[in-house]
Formats: sequence, structure tokens, C-alpha cells
Amino acid sequence: MFSISIEVNFCYGHRLMNHSGKCKHIHGHSVKAAITVTADELDENGMVCDFSNIKKVAKSYIDQDIDHNFLLYKDDPLIPQLVESHERHRVLDEHPTAEVIAKMIYKTIKNHGFNVSKVTLWETTSTYACYQED
Repeated sequence: MFSISIEVNFCYGHRLMNHSGKCKHIHGHSVKAAITVTADELDENGMVCDFSNIKKVAKSYIDQDIDHNFLLYKDDPLIPQLVESHERHRVLDEHPTAEVIAKMIYKTIKNHGFNVSKVTLWETTSTYACYQED
């Protein structure tokens, strides 16, 4: 099996309402996501696929939906205030953890026809979360 990976850097804000530590407060992250795509056979160019094709889809989605956006769980009481003040935000059905964001990216890349095997999201330089399906 062959694999290639691209990395994309972006920023987002969030809070984890049910967290017992400081992550329950509004804060932000400057993160890196690694997206890995696999193939059993190489294409006619000797590639899994062109890196730029994956990056184009990933950057488009991340720039539109996640980068410099405030991610909130659907029950967060801040939502009406953000709506009223016209602040950029995105409401999620799940808590906006690194794991959930990795899954969001994974699903988007997969829905665009890529054989994505894993998305890793570094929330800090020393901590990361991964999403992959069996």
C-alpha cells in the first residue's frame, strides 16, 4: 500500500463547556492537520494522487468552515450573542474537540472522493488527535 500526506496550518477558537479544566474557557489554537491518502496501486503518473488535489480540497474546506472561526457545541449559551453581534462561528452537533475537528476534515476529504486513511490534528506542538475509520 502507498500513502501520501499533506499538512495544512490554520487557527480556530472554541471552548469545551463540560471540561473540568481551563479548556472550558474561550481560547484559541494555531494547529496543523496532516491528511493521509492511500492507494493499493499508483496511478498512470506513478502517484497515489497529486498532492495539490488534496491540498485544494482541504484548504477550501478549512478556509471556509474552520480557519479563524469560533467552533461551538449546539447547546452553548454564547450562540445567541455571537449571532446578534454578527461574529463568525460554527455550531456543531458534537463538542468541538481536536478529535471531532479531525473527523470533520476526514469526512470532507473522503466525500470528495479521496481514499483518506487518517487525519491527525496537532492542537499544540506536543499533543495531537487522530481520526480514521476501520
